[in-house]
Amino acid sequence: MNVGGHDLPVTRNDGGDVTNYLCCPSAAYIDYAIDELRHFSAKPWLKGLLRGLIECARPLMTASRLDRQVQPNNGLVATNLFPDLSQADIAQATRALTALYPSHSLIWRSVNDQSMAQLKARFEAAGYHAFPSRQIYLFDARAVAPKVSRDEARDIKLLARGDYNWTQGPWRPQDFDRMADLYRQLYLDKYTWLNPVYTPVFLEQGHATRTLDLHALRNHDGRIDGVVGFIDHGDSMAAPVVGYDTELPAERGLYRRLMGIAMTRARERRLLYNMSAGAAGFKRNRGGTPALEYLMVYNRHLGLGPRLAAYLVRSILNTIGVPILKRFEL
Repeated sequence: MNVGGHDLPVTRNDGGDVTNYLCCPSAAYIDYAIDELRHFSAKPWLKGLLRGLIECARPLMTASRLDRQVQPNNGLVATNLFPDLSQADIAQATRALTALYPSHSLIWRSVNDQSMAQLKARFEAAGYHAFPSRQIYLFDARAVAPKVSRDEARDIKLLARGDYNWTQGPWRPQDFDRMADLYRQLYLDKYTWLNPVYTPVFLEQGHATRTLDLHALRNHDGRIDGVVGFIDHGDSMAAPVVGYDTELPAERGLYRRLMGIAMTRARERRLLYNMSAGAAGFKRNRGGTPALEYLMVYNRHLGLGPRLAAYLVRSILNTIGVPILKRFEL
């Protein structure tokens, strides 16, 4: 749909089976949260307590009907980047979508409270409620780039070591197969299948349409062992596609090299790099600053039951979820 002169992709979920967390809040708030409890393996009592609390919230999530949703600006990536939307733009889109989908919640994902504070306020003024989703990290190289940290300097030195070639193409058909496999190894096999599944066709089309800027680490035999794909909008960038060969020795530092590529790109182009969530200490040590990310939810057109359940979900997230996110840097 066109919003404020910008053509935005729109996804619809009718609230059936749980899909990945990009289109299904229950997957994010319940199933993904349970999966994240692996970080508490050293404290089994806390892990059990948190799992019980999360499971208790499942009926509320069902009653809220948040999974029955329409999501504008959903690029099917972990971090959606936004155009500069006015409150009038948001209100116009809201009227149009509630008329088309009167039984669906409206959700805009990836709005954070630091670099997007004004946009968040515009959504709230248009009748939206902010549901905390995750803690992300931002690296701002737009004006005066932050001082190069010790860890970043080491990453850049490793990237220049010479045993891998940093390449931006050209790509062969089999390269997209390899890139999709590397992403799968990291984000699906190592982490969780609640993450989006990217196919070789998705990566190839992203490259062909110039919506995805792919960079890779190719060894001297021609094999790709690491990949990172960037998206840009205005003065911001994100890296929704990251993958490397997890069977290779950790001493090769493939993830560190990929991060070095990302940091170099942000500095050279003077961009705000949304580093997404996870690996908190790693990102802090490279100049990342924390921000809370939210789902902006509009459900005023729904019945009292779903609205009340959604209110309770939001209250739980604010009173319990946010302190846990900050305390454990999730």
